Amino acid sequence: MQSSSICVLAVCAFVLFSSINAAPLDDSQHATILRYDNDNIGTDGYNFGYETSDGVTRQEQAELKNAGTDQEALSVRGSVSWVAPDGQTYTLHYIADENGFQPQGDHLPHN
Repeated sequence: MQSSSICVLAVCAFVLFSSINAAPLDDSQHATILRYDNDNIGTDGYNFGYETSDGVTRQEQAELKNAGTDQEALSVRGSVSWVAPDGQTYTLHYIADENGFQPQGDHLPHN
């Protein structure tokens, strides 16, 4: 009887240890800001970027094109990177302008 109790305890300890080690590396709930830059240049555009302790980085800039005309539009360019639960870093580059949102990344399907 004592041997089966020890076996059950060993199995429980193994399951607990395995579940703790299988936890994702990303601790986004406790992430801290390592860097934050913000340059608001008024109605003509902006530029900002940040980096967090969980591996997320983002950079974005915008510029007003054709100000005061019927073709006035905000042109935005940027990128964001993050570490997925599998440990791989993904990066998404994008443009958003009068032609719509145009994402690019190695992890996205290509035409």
